[in-house]
Amino acid sequence: QVQLVESGGGLVQAGGSLRLSCAASRSIFSIDGMGWYRQAPGKQRELVATITNGGSTNYADSVKGRFTISRDNAKNMVYLQMNSLKPEDTAVYYCQAWTGVPGGVTFRPYWGQGTQVTVSS
Repeated sequence: QVQLVESGGGLVQAGGSLRLSCAASRSIFSIDGMGWYRQAPGKQRELVATITNGGSTNYADSVKGRFTISRDNAKNMVYLQMNSLKPEDTAVYYCQAWTGVPGGVTFRPYWGQGTQVTVSS
């Protein structure tokens, strides 16, 4: 079991930057992966970026080159640096952690409560 708390959301103008933080309630050293998802009004939740325990990253095409995910195992934190923000990035951003293998029988996801990011044009 792990609890996740996001912070760092807010209102920013297009072209600006924000850094989201996700604090885990216990050591993330043994957590297989962490990531960020987002959900805009009227849309399904979508993957933004993930990072495995080994440091492998994956990004949605829409954020490649603009967003960077990182994790600090010593601080039990994962971050999402968002640059060159666009109005279409407006959404609630959720932190996720998982154990097991995605798609496998042992897969177990954990979610934070979300933080709002609003990008004005």
